[in-house]
Amino acid sequence: MKCRITDFSFSFAGKQRLTLELEEDFRSKYDGLKDKELNIELKQWREKRTLTANAYAWCLIDKIAAKRRMSKVEVYRNAIRDIGGVSNLVCIQNRAVEELKATWTAFGIGWQAEELDSNIPGWTNVLLYKGSSVYDREQMAALIDSLVQDAKSIGIETKPQEYIESLLLEVEQSVKPRSNSGTAHERP
Repeated sequence: MKCRITDFSFSFAGKQRLTLELEEDFRSKYDGLKDKELNIELKQWREKRTLTANAYAWCLIDKIAAKRRMSKVEVYRNAIRDIGGVSNLVCIQNRAVEELKATWTAFGIGWQAEELDSNIPGWTNVLLYKGSSVYDREQMAALIDSLVQDAKSIGIETKPQEYIESLLLEVEQSVKPRSNSGTAHERP
């Protein structure tokens, strides 16, 4: 749910209070949640990737796969592994590695789990790559840029540079933070 923090204060009892301004209508959920303990995770809002960006990525994947005589899945997975910011490294007990890999890769064809050696006996490092279905616009821009460079390197004609720049500009602009609305309760 998209929201904005508008105030942070303390109650007379010393408890912290956070006030949120919600974009969606919350009235129907309020009564069911009022006075209950909740688990809430707040993180910076990022716009979802555009369908135009996704369609262009798959167009490039298809052309690269045909030229290299590879599967589209292999090209897609390689591109994901080539960009930064879409993976996490976890260290888990050896007995849990196969279950983690099976669970992680079941999310989709781009979701990958790569085993790496660990210096801790009985433990394995696993590099977990997220598929593009959950990428924000910044991550999608990195994927498209990587695919464009790959396509050009093997002689595949890409869209005109102006189109690519406008697509990436649209992607980059969507992750810039919004300016404060100027209310007195906002904190720097």
